[in-house]
Amino acid sequence: MQMPPMPIMRMRKMTRFSMPRVLILHTGGTLGMSGSPLYPDAYATRLTEAVPELEALADIETRIIFNLDSSDMGPEHWAVLASEIDASRDDFDGFVIVHGTDTMAYSAAALSFALMNLGKPVILTGAQRPLGALRTDARRNLADAVELATRQIPEVGICFDGILVRGTRATKSHANDYRAFDSPGTEPIARLGVDIELSEGLRPVAGAYTFRPAFDPAVMMMHVTPGLRPELFEPVIASGALRGLVLAAYGMGTIPAREPDMTAFVRRAVASGVEVLVITQAAGRIDLGLYENSRRLADAGAIGGGGLHGEAAVTKMMHALANFEAREERRAYLQSDVAGERG
Repeated sequence: MQMPPMPIMRMRKMTRFSMPRVLILHTGGTLGMSGSPLYPDAYATRLTEAVPELEALADIETRIIFNLDSSDMGPEHWAVLASEIDASRDDFDGFVIVHGTDTMAYSAAALSFALMNLGKPVILTGAQRPLGALRTDARRNLADAVELATRQIPEVGICFDGILVRGTRATKSHANDYRAFDSPGTEPIARLGVDIELSEGLRPVAGAYTFRPAFDPAVMMMHVTPGLRPELFEPVIASGALRGLVLAAYGMGTIPAREPDMTAFVRRAVASGVEVLVITQAAGRIDLGLYENSRRLADAGAIGGGGLHGEAAVTKMMHALANFEAREERRAYLQSDVAGERG
């Protein structure tokens, strides 16, 4: 795996040793940007200077891992982040990741799968306006994230605008509002007002810690639309480059089965070795046994994704392909709920 060339910068602020220790990993994003158009800046090196209240919450160390627009983040960066947390897991009580909003939900889901049963909070946050801007939301989000990282939260989550949502259930729901993230079908796992209210739905550690940082990017997501022609995608299947397909179907899992017959395309894909995971374009859960057209998908070898959202479906497929060589194990992993992702 080719590692990003940027060296990791480490900045430690010495505080009282009795305080919880929190590691802040900076990856880029709007929070640390400046200029017009916005571009990644060196603001992250001065986080504790810009938000001095952070030092009242925890003994903080900051590391600059990347300084990227999050649209440039991908599987190789998730692996680096996971490895940094794994190597530091005995030295810190919690972790905060400063990240751009556009792909934050993908990174949160990926880290949930890579750091299974870590047992410590991993809180991703960012901002809709830069830290140096007027009316910025960065200061509150960062302080909230650091405080959450000192609590007993054994999950990966996204902290934004006073709520913490599960990493495997998060989706970016708005490009402009300060409430940029939601977890449809799942209540936030924490709410931050005058007090911090942790949900009774927090997932306890369910087994031994398992570190699997690898992801296979040979995955495509396809949204079914009226009139979609399967022959458009046949060359991709024939090339052998595709290993996993996330199929966003209608409703509870239906796709065209007459003309054009998309189920025949799915059958050919599965027969060629491609794993096909079906999710819904709507809210709710997939049921591949409910309708004739959904049953035909199941008969073709597709896997029902339950209540998986797109971000978690894509990252889980990448994780399954990279970590489970036997097809039976891979399919069993995709069908199981390992980090609350299926809703």
